[in-house]
Amino acid sequence: MFDKSTWIRLPRNVVVGHGVLDETVDAVAELHLTGRPLVVTSPTPREVAGDRVVEAFGAEGTEPALTTVQEASFAEVERVIETARSEEIGFLIGVGGGKVIDITKMAADELGKGFVSVPTAASHDGIVSGRGSVPEGDTRHSVAAEPPLAVVADTEILAEAPWRLTTAGCADIISNYTAVKDWQLAHRLKNVEYSEYAGALSQMTAEMLVENADSVKKGLEESAWVVVKALVSSGVAMSIAGSSRPASGAEHLFSHQLDRLVPGAALHGHQVGVGSIITEYLHSGETEWRKIRDALAGIGAPTTAEELGIDDETVIEALTTAHRIRDRYTILGDGVSEPAAREAARATGVI
Repeated sequence: MFDKSTWIRLPRNVVVGHGVLDETVDAVAELHLTGRPLVVTSPTPREVAGDRVVEAFGAEGTEPALTTVQEASFAEVERVIETARSEEIGFLIGVGGGKVIDITKMAADELGKGFVSVPTAASHDGIVSGRGSVPEGDTRHSVAAEPPLAVVADTEILAEAPWRLTTAGCADIISNYTAVKDWQLAHRLKNVEYSEYAGALSQMTAEMLVENADSVKKGLEESAWVVVKALVSSGVAMSIAGSSRPASGAEHLFSHQLDRLVPGAALHGHQVGVGSIITEYLHSGETEWRKIRDALAGIGAPTTAEELGIDDETVIEALTTAHRIRDRYTILGDGVSEPAAREAARATGVI
């Protein structure tokens, strides 16, 4: 008897394009959410977009509550939860980069409230996904969280964000290339459940950026359009899979271990991009990894330890210990030996 079932939670509205921040109220109105919104933002995103969102709701007769977060931490998640309860809000709107959106979605999940994502930087695929990532001490926790009911991504704002944030978002998508290979490997060797549709969508999204990296240019709003659509697709793939598998493999384990060893040394997207160069080498040897490296270089993302600002020995340590981060089978298996890690890092020019 067939008894398989799944519950896929996807955004109802995805609004992307020039000047669409002004459509936030309309996008939310179609969701039939009730009560006051709580706008969660941080200092710079507040200036760029947060105050405009508050004013737009105020003009419609709904005065939102507003809170500004300073750091990515569980303490800030708890503070947002308490603010939402004390203000008796009906739903949350995250206006900002990855830090703000992850905090907002985690708070929304705990509260059982709807969440709207308004990114001000295209720095990673968390703008759509049902996963949140927050550091704690020398580790980083990736947890299930509330996916957005709507996404409002204004490419005019995204194009004006620091270019390194956009290249980090691109690198995060490109790393799906190896994440899917790891997922397929785990399916073959460990019987991990695999979704052909989610895997194909994630891989297609990564290949699109790899093949069109030359068209992603600083200062071009069209580039923000391409990148944010790819980030949305990646987030949808994770929702379909019901896990982060379509976008998180050995390259993410490598990045998380770097976060433990040298917290704050480089952006998450840049770390997983460099990680994907090495892990693709481990998957396929002397062929496909060059495509990933060249695509990253083409958009101006780091391709070496030096460009990350991380010393060679730390990279080797991360490679040889990354498999301990979580119980997720990848090309790293039960650990890469120090000589093998050094060979892979040298062969790809990472060190």
